[in-house]
Amino acid sequence: MKRVVLYIDRLVLKGFDRRDRHALAAGLQQELTRMFAEPGLMRQLVAKGDIGVIKTGAVRIAASASPAKVGSHLAGSITQGVKA
Repeated sequence: MKRVVLYIDRLVLKGFDRRDRHALAAGLQQELTRMFAEPGLMRQLVAKGDIGVIKTGAVRIAASASPAKVGSHLAGSITQGVKA
């Protein structure tokens, strides 16, 4: 079994309250953990080898979304970047 280490050096989120950062990070971590547990995505990631940067582009999120939901959306965008 392969081990995945994901290190996010910088995550730039414009327009969010600084106080929401922990909830955003928790939502992101929870969803990434769930998504990378899927065998198909894991195989794609392992096949790519070392990935220095994953560019996601703009992520559109409803203004009423909770910080945890925003983190979840961000995780989806990251996994799409892995699949690309």
